[in-house]
Amino acid sequence: MLILILFVILVALIFEYINGFHDTANSIATTVSTKVLTPRQAVVMATCFNLLGALAGVSVAKTIGQGLVDTQYVSIYTILSALIGAIIWNLLTWWLALPSSSSHALVGALCGATLASAHDKWSVIHWVVPNAKTGLDDGLWPKVIFPMFASPAAGFIIGALLMGLLVVLLHKLRPQLINKIFSKAQLASAAWIGFSHGTNDAQKTMGIIALILFTATQDGTFKQLPEWLQFLNTPEFTVALWVKVTCALTMAAGTAGGGWRIIRTMGHKIVRMQPIHGFAAQTTAAAVIQVATHWGIPLSTTHVISTSIMGVGTIKRMSAVKWGVVGRIVWAWVLTIPVTAILAYWTQRLIMRAWLT
Repeated sequence: MLILILFVILVALIFEYINGFHDTANSIATTVSTKVLTPRQAVVMATCFNLLGALAGVSVAKTIGQGLVDTQYVSIYTILSALIGAIIWNLLTWWLALPSSSSHALVGALCGATLASAHDKWSVIHWVVPNAKTGLDDGLWPKVIFPMFASPAAGFIIGALLMGLLVVLLHKLRPQLINKIFSKAQLASAAWIGFSHGTNDAQKTMGIIALILFTATQDGTFKQLPEWLQFLNTPEFTVALWVKVTCALTMAAGTAGGGWRIIRTMGHKIVRMQPIHGFAAQTTAAAVIQVATHWGIPLSTTHVISTSIMGVGTIKRMSAVKWGVVGRIVWAWVLTIPVTAILAYWTQRLIMRAWLT
């Protein structure tokens, strides 16, 4: 069982690595497309700031590990099924060059696998749970489903407003001067969205690994651990420092691996951009992500940066946005949670039938 647990942790880190190269485009596509940085320079910057962001907190990790499903129905097999479902979807959308959400893939898969573990008891999914400490509700609806629609809308509207404001303020300046100013400013916005991506996305796998360790401790698997492995014991749900560091480094490694298929879609196929457009889109997305992270919301970085780019593009003109590409992206967004839930559900059912009966 200990070997199985270590294997599932490895699978979780594989998901984190894939998340890194799958979502690299979120933080560097606009910087590359505006030619502010070369692809190699942009990847190095994103890697560094992803690493810093991943070490910055655990609020999203706690939501993933505790706030969405009833943990008494979560076993090591449940988590393995969830990770398999999420990895399959991430690799499929990467191959199709669609910027889908790794966050929603993991959430959908965790819900589907837990539902199978509970023999189809829908009550195991925490739809809405009052939180006495914050006065706000936790659960799938307020922390995932509602933000899934609200955050892209916010990205689109705020991106359009910010771009419109910049146009009004700077309309008397020469285009060459504007490009020079925002070529520098976009370095700051690229760093900010890289950091924001790390604070939100890397924490999801932290939450999964913390849940693995907590589950194994509760079911007695870790009772006979040798002294040198005692650090694995997690009697209360907490995210240990070594988990943070490991996930941060893995996310950074994945980011360094690139994700050029999706970078081309995000950077060139939605709308043609100048540095001022890249600055507006990245600043908008980073601000929205930071607010969500503060409240422990596992946001889709992909959704927010995509719609921020769209919002910025509409200020140029509506026809500047390639709506056919947008339609394909939206379908990937809509299908992510149900498809990963189904994949993980049937993976868990197969595991239960093959090994647990």
